[in-house]
Amino acid sequence: METRIFIDQMQNSVAVPFPPQRIISLVPSQTELLADLGLDERVVGITRFCIHPAGWRKSKVVIGGTKKFDFDRIRSLNPDLIIGNKEENYLEGIELLRSEFPVWVSNVTTFADAVHLIQQLGMITGCTQRAEDLINQIKNSFKLMQKVKPFTVLYLIWKNPWMAAGSETFINAMLETAGFRNILKKPRYPELTDEDLWGLNPQIVFLSSEPYPFSEKHKIEFEQRMPGTKVILADGEVFSWYGSRLLQFPDYINRLILQLP
Repeated sequence: METRIFIDQMQNSVAVPFPPQRIISLVPSQTELLADLGLDERVVGITRFCIHPAGWRKSKVVIGGTKKFDFDRIRSLNPDLIIGNKEENYLEGIELLRSEFPVWVSNVTTFADAVHLIQQLGMITGCTQRAEDLINQIKNSFKLMQKVKPFTVLYLIWKNPWMAAGSETFINAMLETAGFRNILKKPRYPELTDEDLWGLNPQIVFLSSEPYPFSEKHKIEFEQRMPGTKVILADGEVFSWYGSRLLQFPDYINRLILQLP
């Protein structure tokens, strides 16, 4: 088997036995992408948060969480490729794995980054044509997406402390792609005090289903505290999962428009 050099989205060179036969995914959205690239038989390990496709949690080895790896279990799988992410994994763990195995790390904050990710994972796994077909499907589906009015929005991802998606995030990029205007200009995921939160005056508040599981009771609380604001329980996977989940985004937005003022 030949060894090929690939450049990941952190600009690191990764030497991979090609095509890799024992792949571990450390990121739920990328696990779903690997499945849609037809790599069922070659993916040997996933995290406990990798819930799509549904059957993989039983058929694959669970190697821990996205922030806490079981290194002994990973070593036992003898992977020839590990796929991680700058934001969702932790640097120390990635560096330790990189000292022993080929580790390809993604860094996705824009739609273009997400397309590049699909393309690159197609190349590194020897599934170039499947990846290109998927990219074309995604681009065609986005052509059918209606643009929303430029409502100002606050997209909350956590409680205690309050945290929201700011600029330089993939969630922000998807909000803007749909036509929304993020009310938060701070980068990444700033913490908000109660005073900060209730002092904002967005036209729409999205309460994400993940990582914090906002529910109907939280929606009612926000509607009481922000009477002039439309509050929506948002599908966090649709807004934050880069990869093949992008196929679902345009239809989700088209249906979401029906709930907007």
